[in-house]
Amino acid sequence: MNKHLKYLSYIIRHKWFVFQAGLKTRAPLWNLLIHDWSKFLPSEWFPYVEYFYGGGSDECIAKGKFDEAWNHHQKRNKHHWQYWLLQRDDGSIEAIGMPHKYIREMVADWAGAGRAITGKWEVKTWYRENRHKMVLDPSTDYWVEGFIELFPEPKEEAALRD
Repeated sequence: MNKHLKYLSYIIRHKWFVFQAGLKTRAPLWNLLIHDWSKFLPSEWFPYVEYFYGGGSDECIAKGKFDEAWNHHQKRNKHHWQYWLLQRDDGSIEAIGMPHKYIREMVADWAGAGRAITGKWEVKTWYRENRHKMVLDPSTDYWVEGFIELFPEPKEEAALRD
């Protein structure tokens, strides 16, 4: 399959699962409909395709272009915690509180990405493994913890299917 079609297939799966998870977190419908719209822009589309599906010989160039596209994506989309970081002139970084609608969408994004990649709702496991990498203000952290609880543990989900 063409690498662009593979990426399109992933984005469609991702957006569908984010929509499903967003209904659970009660994210605003509009946010769910336009979720990750910027991934369709050439500035994100082509670097993502080359990085994830390119298979080209120059991985360093693809990685550099992807890093730039990923940074743009985070700064264009308020559902990323990185959007809400303030870098002070002294070099320190401060987390700004996220509005609830973006927290709801962010948790749905994490859940939807996991489901699109692994086929499972594993957001609790992913969050436990990655929380230490995030810079969240205390209020945002509190609400994230609550929204994460809306999802079953992976073992519970498997039991529900059986």
